[in-house]
Amino acid sequence: MAKQNSVIAFYDERMLAHEPDIEVPFLPGRMDQRVRSLLSGLGVPWKYPEHPARLTAIRHLLEIEPVPGVIFEAGAPATREQLGRVHTSSYLDSIYQLRGKSAWLDVDTTAVSPGSVDAAEVAAGTAIAAVEAVVEGRSESSFALVRPPGHHAEPVRASGFCLFNNVAVAAAHARTALGCERVLIVDWDAHHGNGTQDIFWANPDVLFFDLHRGAPFYPGTGKIEEVGVGLGDGTTVNVPLPGDVGDAVYLKAFREILVPAAEWFRPDLILVSAGFDPHCHDLAMNVSYDGFSAMTGILQSLARQQCQGRLVFVLEGGYNLISLSRGVRSVLQVLAGDQPLEPGLRGLAELEAAAAFHRNAFRSEPDASAAAPDANQDGT
Repeated sequence: MAKQNSVIAFYDERMLAHEPDIEVPFLPGRMDQRVRSLLSGLGVPWKYPEHPARLTAIRHLLEIEPVPGVIFEAGAPATREQLGRVHTSSYLDSIYQLRGKSAWLDVDTTAVSPGSVDAAEVAAGTAIAAVEAVVEGRSESSFALVRPPGHHAEPVRASGFCLFNNVAVAAAHARTALGCERVLIVDWDAHHGNGTQDIFWANPDVLFFDLHRGAPFYPGTGKIEEVGVGLGDGTTVNVPLPGDVGDAVYLKAFREILVPAAEWFRPDLILVSAGFDPHCHDLAMNVSYDGFSAMTGILQSLARQQCQGRLVFVLEGGYNLISLSRGVRSVLQVLAGDQPLEPGLRGLAELEAAAAFHRNAFRSEPDASAAAPDANQDGT
């Protein structure tokens, strides 16, 4: 068993090569024309939101504010065999043909640049490396800092800025090559992980738990009635939420839905599709850094109860660079041994000290004349 609170963060600069630029010429065709038409209709300048600074901002923060106990390792490209466990051969062929090129892949503006296919292979392979680290006992937990993200990628289709489904590739590798019979995937990204759901829709050995901003928010899937099919009936658990909920609702969902589900499922490994767009500075789900910490604490406790502490985070979305990098750091702090605060309690001790200091300043002094007895009242 790995040492408790040992953490490896996986980071590989090869993933920075994925850099779609809408100003460069794309492959000619109807897709390019349709996307150009959509962008021109916005009326405002648009830049590709999923860019290399998402990773470099995280690494920069962790360099200037390191988390004690967290070590860094590089990733590795996924092989075709590893990717083929969750994506079809025809889909992989179509993606490989785009190596070294720029192209739109769908009308929700998923795109590739000349370095994107290589970067996506490294992203999926890095998620695998993070799983291998915990299953082999080199660390109790790990965090794969990867891009492009993956949870929208379906077996036959790229979407939502995702090319390969990193967390699904990692889960399939754990089951096929590492002896993990049951894998729990928790997705707390603000968007529903439609690709992950599709891949494991009929699989009874992967429990997919996803809480997200509900339809019509992108991608519009993840209704509460979507629970899987066949032998996988009941191993998909969706918790769609309104857009303005915060920490209390997220933690209630974890404690009252996720925890019983995990105790019933008894996973050998827990994977987390960790998007930081639920933060209040990003897509208005009003989750705080303490909220991410508290959710991490619950998952860490579950992992120690169910699967020898094996807990792997895989980065998904998050587009505000400050909340993204600080959200990642808040997770790493808990994994490395910090006790998470219950959201809403931060600063409470300081507030109580301030209240004690100021309390008497707003109370009137006793009225001495009113307190003294009237000399004439005793009849003398």
